Amino acid sequence: MTSAPRLCALVTGASSGIGTAFARAIAARGEHVVLVARREDRLKVLAAAIGESRATVLAADLASSGAAAKLRAAVEGRGLAVDLLVNCAGLGHTAPFDAQPRDVVAAMIDVNVRALVELTQEFLPAMKARARGRIVNVASNAAFQPVPYLTVYAATKAFVLSFTEGLAEELRGSGVVVQALCPGITATEFLEVAETGPRLLVKRMPMMTPEEVVQASLIGLAAGRVRVVAGLPNRVLGFVVQRLAPHALARRVAGRLYRPPSAAPAPAGREGEAGSSSERTGAGR
Repeated sequence: MTSAPRLCALVTGASSGIGTAFARAIAARGEHVVLVARREDRLKVLAAAIGESRATVLAADLASSGAAAKLRAAVEGRGLAVDLLVNCAGLGHTAPFDAQPRDVVAAMIDVNVRALVELTQEFLPAMKARARGRIVNVASNAAFQPVPYLTVYAATKAFVLSFTEGLAEELRGSGVVVQALCPGITATEFLEVAETGPRLLVKRMPMMTPEEVVQASLIGLAAGRVRVVAGLPNRVLGFVVQRLAPHALARRVAGRLYRPPSAAPAPAGREGEAGSSSERTGAGR
């Protein structure tokens, strides 16, 4: 008789930051974890730290065509079935939109949006068939409003939040739990990789640790919460930005936080006019 596949968790972006923290926390709970990222050397170090019997390394570039289908085939070929999918891989770039290279913008959309959707498409049907499964899509506090100079990134995270909440409603009663995790500024290498310069005001904001973000996510997942904003300060800030602060003011604040020194401040203007730039406090992950 053919043995049933071994249930596992698959974490993308596992080579650093929140992804690494997810992998460690999930493995500590006794689940086998599939580690996915481009940097295979880092994944191997993480697998050794977790315990190689409890971790599988699958190096992949999620921006490449067909990456999601190849990952599913690789997972199934190892006798595994994904019971928890953590879509944590994400790219960002801080600069005026018209100064961002087109290949960088395309990669952000490919990884943050297309790969996340395609991975969900690949692994969701089997979860529904088993009437059990969990999906965590890592969005950001940047999903709640536009963020000048991080414009494309914030827009992709708004997509992730909307997609996840819509999917969660579709899956109500199916046994599959879906969560949109919205971290604020987190102490990872993300800001450096996104070329967020050291003089940007956002670097002065208090940051959560990746472990704190993951703990909030896993607690929320166990409680079935669809949207998890990690950290009380971020929840308070999100309430103020979404419910109390004028939208134009929120844009201006965010624009000031992320505006590179080389970018001239926009002239003052009214909502809807060309001079009205900027956005919210605390966007990031």
